[in-house]
Amino acid sequence: MASYEDFQKLDIKVAEIESVIPHPNADRLYVLGIKVGEVRKQIVAGIRAHYTEEQLKGKKIVIIDNLDTAVIRGVESQGMLLAASDAATLTLVVPERPIPDGAKVK
Repeated sequence: MASYEDFQKLDIKVAEIESVIPHPNADRLYVLGIKVGEVRKQIVAGIRAHYTEEQLKGKKIVIIDNLDTAVIRGVESQGMLLAASDAATLTLVVPERPIPDGAKVK
């Protein structure tokens, strides 16, 4: 079981997707260029079977911003988006109302 202190260590923020590129080495992954406040990053996400590039560009999403950088199939990922899924469906966790990218989720 995770403690409240464990949860507080996560830096969860709103980000805006600025670019979407199919991963060069994986059919199920996208490389997303995101903006988190004034900072631009990229994340690798396994959502290609569920969203088109057009559906993602400009979308606000929720990310974990303070994960260690990971290399996924040869591409650097500087965070992780949040999504919910069951056996058939995957949906992104998104803000319900307009809010600037970089806003902290608490």
